Amino acid sequence: MKALFTEEARTRGVVVRTSVSYLPEQSEPARGRWFWAYHIRIENEGETGVQLLTRHWIITDGRGARHSVEGEGVVGEQPMIAPGGSFDYVSGCHLATPTGSMQGSYHMLAEDGSAFDVAIPKFGLIAPAVAG
Repeated sequence: MKALFTEEARTRGVVVRTSVSYLPEQSEPARGRWFWAYHIRIENEGETGVQLLTRHWIITDGRGARHSVEGEGVVGEQPMIAPGGSFDYVSGCHLATPTGSMQGSYHMLAEDGSAFDVAIPKFGLIAPAVAG
């Protein structure tokens, strides 16, 4: 199953794995719109449960323009991840260029009351070449 995920980052026993897919059916290159779906798996290899409270994304397009996105939880949830457990979700991103990248962090709260940030590894958003 790990072959599905192309990037990973580890922070304090929490592993974030990413996989991305270009969605041609939701993209309109002629109108300057490209769309990707990304799959995130958060695994807790630590000895205490953790809860994902907030997310912070930095989205960079092919021209180098950066857009920051912050909010509570992911996909409407603030999941509690037990030791040995994992949480998966899928979301999407659109850009006005055929290439870009995403990276960021999750703010976690451990059962012992400590709070910490978990890195989300940088992953590319790359549309296949369009024959012209």
